[in-house]
Amino acid sequence: MKSLKTFVGAFASAALLGSALAVQPAFGKDIVLRMAVPDWPPTRTMKDLADKHYKAPSGNNVVLEPDFIPWPDYYTRLAASLTSGEQKYQMAVSDSQWLGANIEGGYYMKLNDFIDADPELQAVFKDLHPTLVSAYSTYPHIGAAELAEVGFPHPDANYYGFPQMPDVIIVYYRTDVFCHEGERAAYKEKYGHDLPCAPEEMNEVDWDMVNNFGEFFGRKAGESLAGETLDDDFYGIAYQAGKAYDFSSMEINGFIWQHGGSIWDETMAPEGQAEGVVNSPESVKGFEHYLSMLKHMPPVVQTGTMDVFKVDELFREGKVAYILQWIGFGESAISAETSKVHDRVGFAMHPGLRMADGTINRTANIGGQPFVLTTWNSDEVIREAIDFVKWWLSTPVQTMFAQAGGQSGLVSVHTSPDYASYRPWNHAFGPSLQWQRDVWHIPEFFELLVQQQEEFDKAITGQKSAKEAMDAIAAFQQELLTEAGHIE
Repeated sequence: MKSLKTFVGAFASAALLGSALAVQPAFGKDIVLRMAVPDWPPTRTMKDLADKHYKAPSGNNVVLEPDFIPWPDYYTRLAASLTSGEQKYQMAVSDSQWLGANIEGGYYMKLNDFIDADPELQAVFKDLHPTLVSAYSTYPHIGAAELAEVGFPHPDANYYGFPQMPDVIIVYYRTDVFCHEGERAAYKEKYGHDLPCAPEEMNEVDWDMVNNFGEFFGRKAGESLAGETLDDDFYGIAYQAGKAYDFSSMEINGFIWQHGGSIWDETMAPEGQAEGVVNSPESVKGFEHYLSMLKHMPPVVQTGTMDVFKVDELFREGKVAYILQWIGFGESAISAETSKVHDRVGFAMHPGLRMADGTINRTANIGGQPFVLTTWNSDEVIREAIDFVKWWLSTPVQTMFAQAGGQSGLVSVHTSPDYASYRPWNHAFGPSLQWQRDVWHIPEFFELLVQQQEEFDKAITGQKSAKEAMDAIAAFQQELLTEAGHIE
């Protein structure tokens, strides 16, 4: 939404050599960039940086006005606004899986012409990690490997988004627990290898060790942990297992990929099938592996409500030793205002499946979001929005964002020598990007996701076996995708 206001100042004339120098009135416009955003630290930080530092090159008074929407309601509220015709937002932070639906619906603007005409935007895209361009920008979806091989610009790529907050799942762990001398001695005696303490050691953890952590650190109230008597039950591990939105899928997909299975791959359409792929033996084995460690988690996992917020809460309350969590939640874990364990937290890369050659396969589902422009803006607002994007993705601003707890998708920024010093989790970010894949971008993603989450939940809560759930998912996806023309 745009409002125009003329600023007219009173100017005094100055005499020079007996002549009056007439000063022309200065004109500027108040322009508001209203942006739908999820309410969490990365978007709050963006607003703070914009208020303090952004000056529009045009000379207009451009103000970023985010509409902060709670994460659990974000998709439904943004979708309702876009489809209502109210044209409330000039920009939006969008989960990558919404791209297809909102592009096909006519709500997100294609950016190719602007990129082609602007060397600064071209430089930004050349500097972005191809995994992020693949996930956040392209529709129809093009895989990161192909983008990396072809380079920028890809001749067939349609670009729609810019990274606002890249996000990956990493490890948060209790340093007071993992580094305690007595716990380390007891762990080594039981399992025959050292309990990792330093981040470098934790980076080498595989799923077998994670299972050991879950078993070893499970303690009852009254038992001892790290030399102290527990007032409450304590648990070894936790990761996403929530029925709502995409919470369980974001972790399960990684297990499936690591075991050599696959979700339905839209880049293989129309030949790529769902049946025989989604429920392949490898995919089922990956899901079974995911389910096998739920027994080491807090009992809330049995209710299907172990979402990212519950994982975050349990860790900050001091009830879990080791969690897998989005990097975007790191700030709340180390803040004395929000975390009981703020001074006892370490961070490391996502674990994975140990392969025959000794390497670790860490393939995981990428998180984070692009921001997009909507299609109903005036040329003037488009220009201001593009200028804001270029400011946001400039090296100085991305550095400030990282220093404030965010992440940068610019390779030149997140590989800089100082990057790891900005926050204790930053060392895990850049190396994680090569392992990231994304879920579907197609318009039918929501139907696919809702049914999949339902079936995953039935297995998580013990109502179905992994194979029964995967068979049901594959059959549903095969029918839906065939009807939609994505499978021949």
